[in-house]
Amino acid sequence: MSVQVEKLEKSMVKLTITVSAEDFEAALNRAYLSNKNKISVPGFRRGKASRTIIEKIYGAEIFYQDAADIMLPDAYEKAADESGLVIVAQPEIGIEQMEKGKDFIFTATVAVKPEVILGEYKGIEVEKRDTEVSEEEVAEEIEHIRDINSRLLTVDDRPAQDGDVVIIDFDGYVDGEQFEGGYATDYSLQLGSNTFIDNFEEQLVGTNVGDRVEVNVKFPDSYQDESLQGKPALFEVKIKEIQMKELPELDDDFAQDVSDCETMEEYREDVKRRLEETKEEEAESEKEIEVVSKIVENAEMEIPEQMIEAQTRQMSQEFAQRLQAQGLSLNQYLAVTGTTQQDVLEELKPQALKRIQSRLVLEAIATAENIVSSEEEIDQEIENMASEYQLELDEFKEMIDDEEREQIGVDIAVQKAVDLVVEAAVEK
Repeated sequence: MSVQVEKLEKSMVKLTITVSAEDFEAALNRAYLSNKNKISVPGFRRGKASRTIIEKIYGAEIFYQDAADIMLPDAYEKAADESGLVIVAQPEIGIEQMEKGKDFIFTATVAVKPEVILGEYKGIEVEKRDTEVSEEEVAEEIEHIRDINSRLLTVDDRPAQDGDVVIIDFDGYVDGEQFEGGYATDYSLQLGSNTFIDNFEEQLVGTNVGDRVEVNVKFPDSYQDESLQGKPALFEVKIKEIQMKELPELDDDFAQDVSDCETMEEYREDVKRRLEETKEEEAESEKEIEVVSKIVENAEMEIPEQMIEAQTRQMSQEFAQRLQAQGLSLNQYLAVTGTTQQDVLEELKPQALKRIQSRLVLEAIATAENIVSSEEEIDQEIENMASEYQLELDEFKEMIDDEEREQIGVDIAVQKAVDLVVEAAVEK
């Protein structure tokens, strides 16, 4: 077998792979042996006709495709190894020559890891983030916790007010017809939460238990169900119950109920400290994103479309897994949002490109700075991963092969590169 390598544009390479006529003949024979029992030949019991007779009746090409399928995987894998290329996407295969008695020649057009020409990556100027926490923010957070710890009391001596929770039955109609999903019983709705469309909730303010009211709304032009977009709707609503929130007093008892603090003064300080920590973490994350983004802008690289498509598909799979963890299938999500799988891929594509660019740049920085990971660091990361997945360390180690261990080492080096450029950044 021989391999010719031809570099193309945008980090694409064409491999021309030649397999000897002898190996092609062996593959043809294997194809004959695996298919002879399926081929009917007049005058012969099934499976008893020789290959020569079958080829004479049906043509020599009858076994070509199966022979190619037999040879291609191993031949491509060997050629890819021999080329020394870092291939980053599935190949596009083309048959150049396939004829009995001759060498079998095919091409594999592949996307390879792009070369990165680094620009400036140290001393990147970034915006300084404000991590100060105001008293208003502390008060808002405490009020949020207070709201979470409120209780609902049934109201029967006044109309519904903004902020109340109403228990309702409703039936929705568009063009005089009830539409799917436009009805419910014993639905709990907080007035003022903007859960429903348009001014639906506002029209329930002032109603009393037992009232039956007609609520007129208009669906937004961008509503997820295209059949309802921009259409007026009438809802027949029955008010079954009104509930009001009773908020706890902001005193020491409240502080003790919701935290380990003894007094409200201690609790306010604790809330402020936690908000500061959150802001600092968010600021550090935003700084990292900004630094890496600017370094990508300063670098030069050509990303092959096949690499972007492969990354997009991987991110789509990750998205589907996150949905599944929330108890929702991808098909259900598509139905609810009125989108298609292609829409999801198109939406993910820019993110995929950004992820690829960031990774390539950081790997290039790690190489330029001679950043490596030690065996001890890799072992520690494997131990952390085993703990995260709640698996015994020895059991988890058996699941990791040499290639995966090497990838863990690369990931550690990349994180070190991130730390390096973030620490070197200048905040202004």
